[in-house]
Amino acid sequence: MDTTGLRAAYDRLLEVAAMPDLGDADDGGWNADQILAHLLSVDATVAAVALGVVSGSRPTFDNRVSLDPWNLDRIIAEHSGRADLAAHLRSQVAVLCDVAGLLSEQAASVLVPSLLLSNNALGLDQPVPLAALIDGLADDHVPRHTQQLLDLRVAVPGLSAEK
Repeated sequence: MDTTGLRAAYDRLLEVAAMPDLGDADDGGWNADQILAHLLSVDATVAAVALGVVSGSRPTFDNRVSLDPWNLDRIIAEHSGRADLAAHLRSQVAVLCDVAGLLSEQAASVLVPSLLLSNNALGLDQPVPLAALIDGLADDHVPRHTQQLLDLRVAVPGLSAEK
C-alpha cells in the first residue's frame, strides 16, 4: 500500500498539535490531548488489525475503545504532556505506515468486519477492505481531527488564527 497520503495527513496534524494556542472546545468536546489519545488508540487498533490479517487471523475493527473517556484518560496519564503524546503518535504512525506499506494486494483486500461510531451515532457496521480502513484514516479521519485541533485555537488579539 502507498502510505504517502497517510504520512502527509499526520505530518499536518502533528504540526497543528504543536501549536501553543490550543484551548478547550467551546461545545464541551475533546481537548487536544484527548484527540491525540484517541488517535493513538485508533492507530494501534488498525495496526493490530493489519498484523492480524497478515498472520492469517480474521480480526475485527471496533473503534468504541478509542472513544471511551476512561481509556483516553489512561492514555493521557501515561504521557508527560502533549509533546510526549505527539512524539508517541509520530512513532506509532511510522509503525502503522511501515506495516501498511508491506501489505500485499491480497492482504489489503481482506474484508475486515468494522464497527465505527462517531458522535454517538453509527457510522459503519459492515466489512470493509483493510486498505479502505487504512486509507480512511488519511482521507477522512486524520483531516477531520486536524480541523478539530484547528478549531481549538484560541484567538489572540492582534494575531491571525490562520497559519
